[in-house]
Amino acid sequence: MPQTPQEVLNLIREQDIKIIDLKFIDTPGIWQHCSFYHDQIDESSFADGVPFDGSSIRGWKAINESDMMMVPDPTTAWIDPFMKEKTLSLICSIKEPRTGEFYNRDPRTIAQKAVDYLISTGLGDVAFIGPEAEFFIFDDVRFDQTENKGYYYLDSVEGRWNSGKEEGPNLGYKPRYKEGYFPVPPTDTQQDIRTEMLLTMAECGVPIEKHHHEVATGGQNELGIRFATLVQAADYLMTYKYVIKNVAKKYGKTVTFMPKPLFQDNGSGMHTHQSIWKDGQPLFAGDKYAGLSQMALHYIGGLLKHAPALLAITNPTTNSYKRLVPGFEAPVNLAYSQGNRSASIRIPLSGNNPKAKRLEFRCPDATCNPYLAFAAMLCAGIDGIKNQIDPGEPLDVDIYELSPEELAKVPSTPGSLEGALEALEKDHAFLTDTGVFTEDLIQTWISYKLDKEVNPMRLRPHPYEFALYYDC
Repeated sequence: MPQTPQEVLNLIREQDIKIIDLKFIDTPGIWQHCSFYHDQIDESSFADGVPFDGSSIRGWKAINESDMMMVPDPTTAWIDPFMKEKTLSLICSIKEPRTGEFYNRDPRTIAQKAVDYLISTGLGDVAFIGPEAEFFIFDDVRFDQTENKGYYYLDSVEGRWNSGKEEGPNLGYKPRYKEGYFPVPPTDTQQDIRTEMLLTMAECGVPIEKHHHEVATGGQNELGIRFATLVQAADYLMTYKYVIKNVAKKYGKTVTFMPKPLFQDNGSGMHTHQSIWKDGQPLFAGDKYAGLSQMALHYIGGLLKHAPALLAITNPTTNSYKRLVPGFEAPVNLAYSQGNRSASIRIPLSGNNPKAKRLEFRCPDATCNPYLAFAAMLCAGIDGIKNQIDPGEPLDVDIYELSPEELAKVPSTPGSLEGALEALEKDHAFLTDTGVFTEDLIQTWISYKLDKEVNPMRLRPHPYEFALYYDC
């Protein structure tokens, strides 16, 4: 893959590429793009940027301040495998044309500021992030909401609910609820599509590892990618989502990263592995609990202390909190453990290899904006290190064997997006005092989520309310 602007321009000439597709991310976390004829991109584009109108981008500028510049990163170049005409993809950060400064609401810029902040503290010089994003592949999805009706309908050939359906013929291999992890074909019908997804990601420069079926019935899956530096990990995750959705579309299927699309089965999370290094040396390995260093324990302390506020960014949808409930392997307990998967932070087994020592924050889901989520997690961890926050004792007992009195002593995740946003309103100095997040962005985030998601959900009757209350 190219590393410099000149290498990108050479690739364009050598492969006679006509179209350059510039991608960037909006505040909620959706990729946006604009495609340019190749002669519109030259070496200066990689420094000064390419102009576009930012007034219609969610969470961004007003119409009277709409001019923005997309600045492509040459290290993110890959040829798009889904376009008829050969098209080169480049991921961009955003600049303000009036000042020449990077835009303080651009999520990719914020992610880079988090890395710069880490370096400025002297604690480390690189943060490694390894996201594990789960998703569902469905065969059909329909939903609607009007004044007099509201419904959704999902279907999958793998859905256990189809075990009695006439399919001409129904072959009977349907993963049982909570038992989709991970039987071989023919019960697993999605081997080939996952393989194509994985290999296509590799063509797009994402370092790949594995793929497998996940726990839920109805087509829950996961593809494994290697850890990377913070900004690069977010770039890879966006490419991951783009590739998976478009490969599924080729097969006539649809993908969702929605955390809880199915009632009474496991939801989709994004367990996020993280560690800090300095001068090529891992800093989270030591002689403390589970082979961790004192720095790592303090990092955990920061994550746990700020978790209620952090989840407003790492779990940013109303649906996120339908996943974070007991009984579905969900990490609802704000504690850490080397083996307990109901704890929000797990210490994976890494043998005697200090370079593999890391922690896994299990709360996030892939509806998040990864640039903001990874940056916020790093800021929370650094706050724990700087203030030597004690994470308390690990939760190594079986959570389901605890008495109600013992369980009441274990803090839990917020029960709703509204609760997480209230926590963020009260606790965000760990984000803003660093200079990574601005107060303006935090307030914009809270207002957007309340106005566009929390309050609209409040206004609409739920179908199950009719079952509960219609005859009252």
